Amino acid sequence: MNKFYILTVISVVLSALFTPLVKKIAFKFKVLDIPKNPRKIHKKPIPLLGGLAIYASFVATLIFKSGKTSSAEMGIILGATIIVIGGILDDKYDIRPRYKLIFQILASVVLIMFGVEINLVTNPVLSGNQYLSLGWLSIPITILWVIGITNALNLIDGLDGLAAGVALISSITIFIIAIINKRPDAAILTAILSGAILGFLPYNFNPATIFMGDTGAQLLGFLLAAISIKGTIKSAAAFAIAVPILALGIPIYDTIFAVIRRKINGRPIMQADRGHLHHRLLDMGLTQRQTVIIMYLISAILGSFAVIAMQISNQRAYFVLATVMVFLVIIAWKFGFFQHKN
Repeated sequence: MNKFYILTVISVVLSALFTPLVKKIAFKFKVLDIPKNPRKIHKKPIPLLGGLAIYASFVATLIFKSGKTSSAEMGIILGATIIVIGGILDDKYDIRPRYKLIFQILASVVLIMFGVEINLVTNPVLSGNQYLSLGWLSIPITILWVIGITNALNLIDGLDGLAAGVALISSITIFIIAIINKRPDAAILTAILSGAILGFLPYNFNPATIFMGDTGAQLLGFLLAAISIKGTIKSAAAFAIAVPILALGIPIYDTIFAVIRRKINGRPIMQADRGHLHHRLLDMGLTQRQTVIIMYLISAILGSFAVIAMQISNQRAYFVLATVMVFLVIIAWKFGFFQHKN
């Protein structure tokens, strides 16, 4: 365990040192988030590119850790680099969604080329084999998983410290699961990622002096998606579907509700609105900090369910997932989460 602690501390320190430097770079090149519409909570320009500090500390710690960099780690580094390049372009020039998608697909393909893919999944039914082989479907399913989580993290990045904090809790959850399941490679990755986020979070928590931007939100989503493939597996290297869906619950469910809401109301799926969970909590009169802390607590609760799901049978894990999903849908319906808000 000492190795995990040391890597986490190194990553925290590097991230805390890199963030002020990235802030200066963002100001110099005028990569700023200027509030121009009602969905923006902040009132003055805030520098973007905070994700660069997370990326730099994560990669530096991973490369310089003792031991040889594995094929999977190299794939994650290269994929993350592609995501960061696309994120920087988006933060600076606000590129169209289809161009962002191209970067995400390329990063996903790189992961697969380096052996990070979903080959087996736990069987949700009582009969038959305990695990299901995906065969050729492993490639599109892996790509969809990575793209989905990458965009889900990006969608909840609407308040100071929200996406970073939720990603930190998800990362810690996957770390615990990896330790329980004796996956030291995934545990190292999440320990380093947790440190990189933790070093950045004090600058990003309300009142934020720097934002992650698409650079950081997409990076965190990509890294969590990639690491979850390696860390949330049971015996026979089978992907335990229920576990990462619970561990990454907040961004996944908020994205699902957003898609349903926009379809019900005849709105384009990619059109932004004020219907996300954090917007609803703000409209109830909560402050930014109160809203973010509540979402941290929800994320931690879902993370606890993920840890439980990893330690029980496949069928019971799916039952836990189904129960949580039904409960959340009922709550969402009761509080009008499927109603459109500009």
